[in-house]
Amino acid sequence: MNIAGTLEVVKDADALAARAAELIAAQIKCCQAPFRLVLSGGATPISTYRVLARRKDIDWPCVEIFFSDERFVPPDHQDSNYRMVRETLLAGASVKPLKLFAVPTDDTPQSGADRYDEMLRQQYGAGELEAGVPLFHLTLLGLGEDGHTASLLPGQPVLEERARWAAAVPQGREQPRITLTYPALEASQTILFLVSGAAKRDALAQARGGALPAGGLQPQGEVIWLADALAAGRDDQGYGF
Repeated sequence: MNIAGTLEVVKDADALAARAAELIAAQIKCCQAPFRLVLSGGATPISTYRVLARRKDIDWPCVEIFFSDERFVPPDHQDSNYRMVRETLLAGASVKPLKLFAVPTDDTPQSGADRYDEMLRQQYGAGELEAGVPLFHLTLLGLGEDGHTASLLPGQPVLEERARWAAAVPQGREQPRITLTYPALEASQTILFLVSGAAKRDALAQARGGALPAGGLQPQGEVIWLADALAAGRDDQGYGF
């Protein structure tokens, strides 16, 4: 599939959260259990998680939750993606997923990456990815101003990793990180990018053109870019489904 995928533009950040929640809920309804859902960190998906937490029409007991990446901090740290998800999505009274696979951050970044990698292979039921057999059903990703997605950071060795499914990223940011790699992310039935704000406009255009870390993905399945009007560079009349 082409990384350019399908671009869907909505009016603003609130509309983006509502539409993203709608798309996620629809995907869960259409799939047999277990539904493997990858959550993204960062600020952009927070509103989406809060909308999802309020919905009553999602069969959460059939959903397995994974993380695209994690900062190497304790799970109660203010920068933890797990903490953010726990306080937004998982705060919903009906959000009781079948399983939740948090990224280990209790030893070293390498140890955490090794354990997450092994866990992914166990859940997949094989040590190697097979064409036509997705690792994940839906992977939610963000896009940084520098073009990174998950913690596939510009200029870091992880961009060359093709054997591992999870890897440590010791440099490139203030805190070490653990991330899913290109092969793991690419083995998704659907990838949904959420992009909000004028500061992401250039990164969005470049990534859809195949540049930057995000554009380096070679997805096996469908790619949807959900952007607000500011990120897409549209005027007030240039958005819509």
